[in-house]
Amino acid sequence: MNSNDSATAVPALPLPTPHRSVRWAGPVLGLLGVAAFSLTVPLTRVAVAGLSPLFIGAGRAAVAATLAAVVLAVTRQTRPTPRQWRRLAVVAGGIVIGFPFLTSFALSSVPAAHGAVVIALLPAATAVAAVLRGGERVSTAFWWAAGAGAVVAVAFAWVQGGSGGGLHWADLLLLGAVVAAAVGYAEGGLLSRELGAWQTVSWALIVAAPITVALTAISIGPQPPSATSAQWAAFGYLAVISMYLGFFAWYRGLAIGPMTTVSQVQLVQPVLSIGWAVLLLGEPLGWPTVVGGAAVVLAAGTAVRVRLRR
Repeated sequence: MNSNDSATAVPALPLPTPHRSVRWAGPVLGLLGVAAFSLTVPLTRVAVAGLSPLFIGAGRAAVAATLAAVVLAVTRQTRPTPRQWRRLAVVAGGIVIGFPFLTSFALSSVPAAHGAVVIALLPAATAVAAVLRGGERVSTAFWWAAGAGAVVAVAFAWVQGGSGGGLHWADLLLLGAVVAAAVGYAEGGLLSRELGAWQTVSWALIVAAPITVALTAISIGPQPPSATSAQWAAFGYLAVISMYLGFFAWYRGLAIGPMTTVSQVQLVQPVLSIGWAVLLLGEPLGWPTVVGGAAVVLAAGTAVRVRLRR
């Protein structure tokens, strides 16, 4: 009986980091993933101007699943165990179905900066999911730092014009996206310690493929989608980078962990997203953006350092 047939659960232990110099490996890799994800909100806003939210949410996952199938076949990866398949379904529900679909529909009616406001809660949500699912033990000082970081990030995005005139129905979709992503991140981080980072996201895409391919076909309907070259380019980035390659670094960082530490580098994502919105969507840039962005980065660094010191 090989390891894949065993019914014994393999404990998801943190990857060893014996040297002090590699304690930052997890946050640094996480930051690379965040940099890739930071274009998701503004480029989704670009894509929904010409493509339907259903096509964007399903199509980008279907394209990524095709890439994943090719990579898994070429590298001859061992199939997950039945227990791991069930956990992969949780990951797929969070990062392949939940987050892409909910954000695509929400951003069809609210600005990119508005989406950045709610998504700024994701670091705190991911830390909570890591504690509940991964059993990580954190200090009270970390929760104070993480909470302060969330407040600073939300305030930054709100001041930058993301309020949109008050509470919007799309905020419920964005909050749902935050919860879905947090659960998918935590479970995926744990699975990455067993399967590997890129293997985890690849198998999760395969799990969701029957749904995403079917919904893509439905979204196309009797007439193929039509969009500008810029809108197709935005869709391509969402499919290849946001939905697939970005998770290589992100899940590897979470696997090295601690996940509560790595999750806090997401605090800089609203800063990066709004910066991309300025460059790509022509949104205004003023001194509050610079000052607020510096405050968010400082808050993220404080939360990470508090956790690493412990």
